[in-house]
Amino acid sequence: MSARDIAAATPGGRDRVIDLLRVASLGTVVFGHWLMAAVTVDDDGRAAVGNLLAVEPKLQLLTWFLQVMPVFFFVGGFSHALSYRSLTRRAGGAPAYALFLRARLQRLLRPTMLFVAVWGAGALAVQLAGGSGNLTDVAARLVAQPLWFIGIYLAMVAFTPPLLRLHERYGWGAFAALAAAAAAVDVLRFAAGVPYVEFLNFAFVWLAVHQLGFLRADGRLRHPALLAAAGLAGAVALVASGPYPLSMVGMPGEKISNMAPPTAALLCHGMWLIGAVELLRGPMTRAVARPRVWRTVVAANGIAMTAFLWHLTAMLGVYGAMLAAHVSLPAPASAAWWLHVPLRLAAAAGVTALLVAVFRRAEQPPAPASASASASASAGTSAARRGAAPAAALGVTLALFGVLGLSMVGFGGLLEGHSAVLVAVRVTAPVTVLMCGAGWLLVETAGRARRPAA
Repeated sequence: MSARDIAAATPGGRDRVIDLLRVASLGTVVFGHWLMAAVTVDDDGRAAVGNLLAVEPKLQLLTWFLQVMPVFFFVGGFSHALSYRSLTRRAGGAPAYALFLRARLQRLLRPTMLFVAVWGAGALAVQLAGGSGNLTDVAARLVAQPLWFIGIYLAMVAFTPPLLRLHERYGWGAFAALAAAAAAVDVLRFAAGVPYVEFLNFAFVWLAVHQLGFLRADGRLRHPALLAAAGLAGAVALVASGPYPLSMVGMPGEKISNMAPPTAALLCHGMWLIGAVELLRGPMTRAVARPRVWRTVVAANGIAMTAFLWHLTAMLGVYGAMLAAHVSLPAPASAAWWLHVPLRLAAAAGVTALLVAVFRRAEQPPAPASASASASASAGTSAARRGAAPAAALGVTLALFGVLGLSMVGFGGLLEGHSAVLVAVRVTAPVTVLMCGAGWLLVETAGRARRPAA
């Protein structure tokens, strides 16, 4: 179906603001990555990719508006709650865990695995041909870094059923418990110096944001101004008085980051940002009610993940072409650099559009099943689905750690066995790629609908 057909068939009760927020948050991340890249070349001709925020620290305040990943994970919580409840109802109240995982991860893992396969094969071919160079090595490392977001999202999908049950029982209490746990982790980290405890906040911080999406799905996010004010006050207080940096994104060489691992300051930032977008729900609702705007949102949602996966490839390709053409790069944050920004952004957008045109089919949803097939699938035995749940859980776990590991080690050094430490485990690129592939296959096969026995 075309974007126009999908837009025309949209049910009247659909919350279109959620779709707008999904597209807008990913688009903001892409724009931020393009803008913050500061490529320089030293006297020996070696290229390095730095961060504009490190060159101009005053600009770090912009991250309080451009760091919108909390909004995307909030949107994920809303969508996961609706999806899991819908699948459970269609299954007659039986456990639908494997079906849920496959349904939520198809349009995420398929384009991701294609990205991993293309970049892995390309990086291996370059290394076998002896064509590795400075910029090539940098690109092979950097393009994998945004995969951390995929890993966190996988964890959110995996934990949706138990956390949704906690939400249905305790409501705001479940969010408060996760937020308190995140604060406790920071106390143990900064005040008591407990080693490795900070990694727990990859779960507590992001799952707390995810929990706000559950509250939104049930209409319980009734005071967004209070949420925004509390979050903003908390973030300001923590940054002003604690060890927390101003930037809400990771900075090269910093000893403490609000992002990796996440901190209570980032959770407060997420609270204020979510409260702020909720305050704008009225204007956004009116905007997406316009047919042309809604068609644009639908079309963008159909390619958003593909564009996100390939946008750094496009950006580095633009810089590579400039260096190959011996174009002199202005010093980052200089007047000439700022004048070049619109041209670089336009070039990166154009190359991203070409890559999306090539790889977008992986993101397209499969053809819908017929009504009779859907009925047969829903009639599958509870025992079969219970048997599939452990396989699906193992699959999403493998995919999660594989993607997170790959985001750290990158595609460089495949032949040399380059490695990175994921929490306390050392991983290599080949191992992480195998984990991703095995996890994806397990989720696909375990979640495939079963017909009842004849």
